[in-house]
Amino acid sequence: MLKQLLAGAILLMGIMQQAWAQLPPKREMRAVWVATVENIDWPSRRGLSSDQQKQEFITLLDQMQRNGMNAVVVQIRPAADAFYPSQYEPWSEYLTGQQGKPPFPYYDPLQFMIEETHKRGMEFHAWFNPYRAVFSVSRSTIAADHITRLKPQWFVTYDGKKYFDPGVPEVRDYVTSIIKDVVKRYDVDAIHFDDYFYPYRVPGKEFPDNTSYRLYGGNMMKDDWRRANVDAIIEKLSKAIKAEKPYVKFGISPFGVWRNRDRDPEGSYTRGGMSNYDDLYADVVKWLKKGWIDYVTPQLYWERGHRLVDYEILLNWWSQHGYGRQVYIGHGVYKINSNAIWKNPNEIPSQIEEARTLNTVQGSFFYSAKSFAGNPLGLEDTLRYHLYKYPALRPTMDWLPNMAPESPYFDDAFERPGYLEIHWSDGDTTGHTKQYVLYRFEQNESINLTDPTKILAILPQTSDPEYKDRSYVKGKDYTYVLTALDRLQNESLASEPLRIRLNGNKVDIFFEQ
Repeated sequence: MLKQLLAGAILLMGIMQQAWAQLPPKREMRAVWVATVENIDWPSRRGLSSDQQKQEFITLLDQMQRNGMNAVVVQIRPAADAFYPSQYEPWSEYLTGQQGKPPFPYYDPLQFMIEETHKRGMEFHAWFNPYRAVFSVSRSTIAADHITRLKPQWFVTYDGKKYFDPGVPEVRDYVTSIIKDVVKRYDVDAIHFDDYFYPYRVPGKEFPDNTSYRLYGGNMMKDDWRRANVDAIIEKLSKAIKAEKPYVKFGISPFGVWRNRDRDPEGSYTRGGMSNYDDLYADVVKWLKKGWIDYVTPQLYWERGHRLVDYEILLNWWSQHGYGRQVYIGHGVYKINSNAIWKNPNEIPSQIEEARTLNTVQGSFFYSAKSFAGNPLGLEDTLRYHLYKYPALRPTMDWLPNMAPESPYFDDAFERPGYLEIHWSDGDTTGHTKQYVLYRFEQNESINLTDPTKILAILPQTSDPEYKDRSYVKGKDYTYVLTALDRLQNESLASEPLRIRLNGNKVDIFFEQ
């Protein structure tokens, strides 16, 4: 009987996977992290000219767009420094090689990156490290006006790095002002933190925050006080971001284990050596329950079947702990070829497919951009020609502004040598339209806008929008439909269809009313 049940379960899983292979999700977050600390992903090294930096970022974006990504998560403040002109913090040494030295010839890297990302219809998530202030005390160049020099009482040194002390109230005010400044001045789509709150424990070394604990700890146990400090900045930032721009998302990418089940009945059936709650003092589950963050991207950088922290166990655990917010899965592309298990070319693709079977998981993030170099184990091919073959709209968030634009309408279409040229107008009078979705259906196909395989293109809003359909085949009957998207990917009602019909040797083009 048990064997029959197992066989049935395996068969059902196979059917589900086959169904997904036939119809991928229409909405799915597909993002890649771009780390700048230590020049991990971009720029490739310090001291490149401005033109070289720009060209590298354009090349990176184009590669990720071909891979099917619809968002990038770029680290713009790796260590109390800036990849943009800031009144608070000096230019990052990872740009020019010297902290405080601007790019030459001068440009604003953040503004440039946002514009290039948006040109491609992708979201730009601005990634901050809230508490790391000096990456390496022995190696990092520190500008004279760096905050560690101006406010040394805010900082502690731990394991060769300098950190803001999260227990100092002025630190929370300062970090909030940094992020509010970026949200106000730049057209970012999201603010993003990774897993670094209190730093990872170093055996035999205690984080040196006794002074702030004596001043501010009151009667709280130190661990509870530390968690309360991190809670306070997350809540403060959540309110500050939405007060400035209600549509800007706030996301966290925590370490993959919130708590182990042996420490908490709500925890996962894992035996991780550390956890967010107990070691990094980040109670991510609380932030989700409170609605302080819009999405969570746990870093599930382990393989399926790992004996201590199994990917599948954690995938299912996080899928059940979103509390109405969105859950994206962080995949460790950097692990490919690192050992015998990670030489399996199906590991990452299978992780993506398994995440897709859960309706409470809305997509994937990949760490990191450089790990895609050389098409490791054919991963880029798998994304481009299979898993991400069709474009995906990003998931909507119904607690954020969600008024869809008014529908666009077709103006005209012309047969040209080798293609069909289509023109339309923006029917939205509110100015909310940011993109268009053009669908195409062949003869006798019913109009089904839930089928992403019928999306011909996702196009930017322009003053005179048009599209050249170069896959158009003369003599075939087609129906085209348009919708409009706002910046949060809320989709309008469909336009009236545009019909292309062969009438003898003549092509009739007409619009349905």
